[in-house]
Amino acid sequence: MIKECDILTEKDAKTLREVSKDVIFPLSEEDILKINDMIMYLRLSQDEEYAEKNNIRAGMGLAAIQLGIKKRFFVISYKKEDGTFEEYKVINPKILSHSEEEIYVEEGEGCLSVTRYVEGIVPRYARITVEYYDEFGNKQTKRVREEIAVAFQHEIDHLNGILFTDKIDKKNPFKNQENMRAI
Repeated sequence: MIKECDILTEKDAKTLREVSKDVIFPLSEEDILKINDMIMYLRLSQDEEYAEKNNIRAGMGLAAIQLGIKKRFFVISYKKEDGTFEEYKVINPKILSHSEEEIYVEEGEGCLSVTRYVEGIVPRYARITVEYYDEFGNKQTKRVREEIAVAFQHEIDHLNGILFTDKIDKKNPFKNQENMRAI
């Protein structure tokens, strides 16, 4: 089981800034176990009672590089209003297209690797179409929107060595806010 201390933070910037390598199929048993551990960690982190008891922060996405694994895969586990989870196991993703409309997370984007509050907006596309492979090597094409689109873009950035803080204008953290929609 993954522990919060397994997740690299900004002090591990050298590793977090590396560009991850494509995954070769079939996946190793180790990679499959890690992907399932990552999903379980995210689910548990969104259980308020569990998270408080174990002193972990809630997260909805986690990239392999955040665990020091330099491979192009990530997972998303989004807890919906009804308590069920919308989950994705994403390997070797590519953004095929995106909307013109840009959005940002109103309360600020967060990251399990950035343990401090960062003021400012992170421009993201409202909708994206992504091509990726599932853990069985099946090609998937998915159109995602709003929170899920933000999560996909955030995690793909991780695979490319980019942190969300890089996308905030240092001189004007709310630059062009009027041209985007808050979610």
